[in-house]
Amino acid sequence: MSLACGLPLLECVYCLACARWAWKRCLHSGEVDSATWGLAAAADFAPVPRMCRLVMANYEDDLASPLFAPPGGYGLDPAAVLRRRTYADTRGRVTPYLLYLDHAHADIVLALRGLNLVKESDYALLLDNRLGKRRFDGGYVHNGLLRAAAWVLDAECDLLRDLLERYPDYTLTFTGHSLGAGVAAMLTMVVVLNLDKLGNVDRSRTRCYAMAPARCMSLNLAVRYADVINSVVLQDDFLPRTATPLEDIFKSILCLPCLLCLRCMRDTCIPEDALLKDPRRLYAPGRIYHIVERKMCRCGRYPPVVKTAVPVDGRFEHIVLSCNATMDHAIIWIEREAQKALDLMLEEEDAMEVPSEQKMERNETLQREHVEEHKAALRRAVTLSVPDARAPSPYGTFDDDGGGVRHRYQPERSESFPPVGARQRMSWNDLIERVFDRDEDGQIVLRSSSFSPH
Repeated sequence: MSLACGLPLLECVYCLACARWAWKRCLHSGEVDSATWGLAAAADFAPVPRMCRLVMANYEDDLASPLFAPPGGYGLDPAAVLRRRTYADTRGRVTPYLLYLDHAHADIVLALRGLNLVKESDYALLLDNRLGKRRFDGGYVHNGLLRAAAWVLDAECDLLRDLLERYPDYTLTFTGHSLGAGVAAMLTMVVVLNLDKLGNVDRSRTRCYAMAPARCMSLNLAVRYADVINSVVLQDDFLPRTATPLEDIFKSILCLPCLLCLRCMRDTCIPEDALLKDPRRLYAPGRIYHIVERKMCRCGRYPPVVKTAVPVDGRFEHIVLSCNATMDHAIIWIEREAQKALDLMLEEEDAMEVPSEQKMERNETLQREHVEEHKAALRRAVTLSVPDARAPSPYGTFDDDGGGVRHRYQPERSESFPPVGARQRMSWNDLIERVFDRDEDGQIVLRSSSFSPH
């Protein structure tokens, strides 16, 4: 009898919880996520539209005669594209990519395209993960994306090292969109841990621009590598906000209401500070640039504004119920709005008529502010008891000589790989041997995976 009386009460509690969750989600808009962030500077944001165009160039069959070029073209010299890899070349182990030598910006760029909806190998790569499956450098990462990064590095390491030695003043940039953005972030992490394998290049020469990335690393890693990894998110984009493992979404597609009910109860009953303490929970990587172009309860698009921060809590925790959630994920829209935002920044600077010397001083000040913001984020991660978070040290991640900003990093051994000596860094061979096998012909094949060429 008592049980029968309690059931209606439980139903009421459940309905109230669902109503509260739906009310909060309906009132949540994309602009709220970055409401307290600072405005991005034009000098910091300038590479983003260019990187978007390089990623988009992967969709062309012939760069000399492009069919889908954005207004103004891709802005690249086809003769400077040193290497292009298609699905036939990668055999489905990673999305297609190109390696571009950008003399105009003194940059060596490796750009990866995003998810191809008709390629089973891309889905297999994206779903090759579960919570706690792959531990790396004191945190957790997406297993499939790490394996893809290992394949790219094994294929392109020699060429990258030669280019960095031939052009000592050039930077090395990894960029990608969606699935490719996650691979680019993994590439940056592994390269930073093995700078000696690329000719002892400085950490400050390496950077990453991840456009609309999937959640691919735990919070302590996302904050720790914020000095070299930059994520770009357009307004309501769903993917950087999708905390539910993609594997569970695809497996539960026939019972999606059940999955949504469980998500509803979890978001309602579990506080956000408890979610921060889950070491296996993955996040969007690095420093985040949020392009905001719409406001709540207002129609139409507004001139885009770019907000930036290295957030610890409130790092895109909730999906926005918006009809633009999927459209904002498209690389075409990201490039278009990023270029608009950059043009507005440059126009504002020109209107102020700031002398060039003051611009240089301002850029140096911004770099110092970014370093301090990164340190503050690391300290906040420790304060919030984020698992495996470490406070900044002048002898570790950061080192400022007083005359400028420098970055030094003492890499730590990854728990995914066996130690090879107290002072020896993780090598490419350790990584490749852990992730790959070789067949009878000596060709590299993925271990415990069945990617088939398409």
